[in-house]
Amino acid sequence: MLVSLAEYAAKHGKSGDTIRRYAENGHIHSAHKIGRNWVVEIDEPYPVSKRQTEESVTLVSLFSGCGGMDMGFRGDFDFLGKHYDKNGIDIIWANEINHDACTTYRKNLGDIIEGDINEVIGQLPEYADIVIGGFPCQDISINGKMAGINGKRSSLYTAIVEAVSKIRPKVFVAENVGSLMLKKHDESRRKILEDFSSLGYKIHYQVYHAEDYGVPQTRERVFIVGTRGDMPAFVPPPETTLFNPVTAKEALADLEDRPRDEAFSHIWSEAKVSGEQGNRKLVADRPGYTMRAECHGNIQFHYSLPRRISMREAARIQSFPDTFVFPTGLRATERQIGNAVPPVLAWHVAQSVLSVIKKEDRK
Repeated sequence: MLVSLAEYAAKHGKSGDTIRRYAENGHIHSAHKIGRNWVVEIDEPYPVSKRQTEESVTLVSLFSGCGGMDMGFRGDFDFLGKHYDKNGIDIIWANEINHDACTTYRKNLGDIIEGDINEVIGQLPEYADIVIGGFPCQDISINGKMAGINGKRSSLYTAIVEAVSKIRPKVFVAENVGSLMLKKHDESRRKILEDFSSLGYKIHYQVYHAEDYGVPQTRERVFIVGTRGDMPAFVPPPETTLFNPVTAKEALADLEDRPRDEAFSHIWSEAKVSGEQGNRKLVADRPGYTMRAECHGNIQFHYSLPRRISMREAARIQSFPDTFVFPTGLRATERQIGNAVPPVLAWHVAQSVLSVIKKEDRK
């Protein structure tokens, strides 16, 4: 029987990255690659343990991208002088189709299954406490075709529905762009909520403004949170910087005199001003504008320097810690950052998700 590396790792209480290193070094002789993914050959089928330890909470991640939401849920990172505590969450299975995003994820977070979710969803572990996923937003975004869930990519939310149906986690979190709340998408939103509700979960959804949670960016995102019928209701996290958002200058000032540094991703597009979007100049005493994935080099300009912002500056605006490495080229990094969920925002949502689980544990 073949099982995914992540599933094998979960069974043995190790991280996927650790098991992969064992396999690469020949310590697990039954491990081998199928395409880009490691699998392990075992004699008998086994269930993944529901909890690896009493202290850990297990998580499955779909549409993981480069790992912004996963990093927020895991915690244990620093951003602009503040430490975001470790959440005690163990990511036992993650999936992403984009090769460059997977490269970045592996560098920072560990093992991930690379491939189309429709082809690998059969490899899901038997159980996890939490399922998360930022399903593709291109058909819902105001910068896209506005096709709603009838579009090819945004209809992929059904993969999260299927994962929740199979795993029956205590809590799930599905994320998408704020445009999902537009009147044009009323029918799409109703269908999404109906599909999740039909699984027996209590649904809470709302628009979050990233700048209200310590992210130096005016970014609107919808989080749909479902708690299983036997679990307490979800209570959203309180805003932390509602009247005092982090400004672009506060986030970027220390990088103004830093020369280009490819290893640090402090590189920027040389694209000139054009008639397309992305030509706005940051305002020093306000949060940055929403980071876009498909800006094609037309990323916003620095508030005081005669250039567009660098990828490290874009990562700062998205609240990625400086220790987060982007080993891919400028364009690929640009897309990964623009597609990501801000880790700091995700951390606050994770805190509220954990409150639900802890309340149940106390019962």
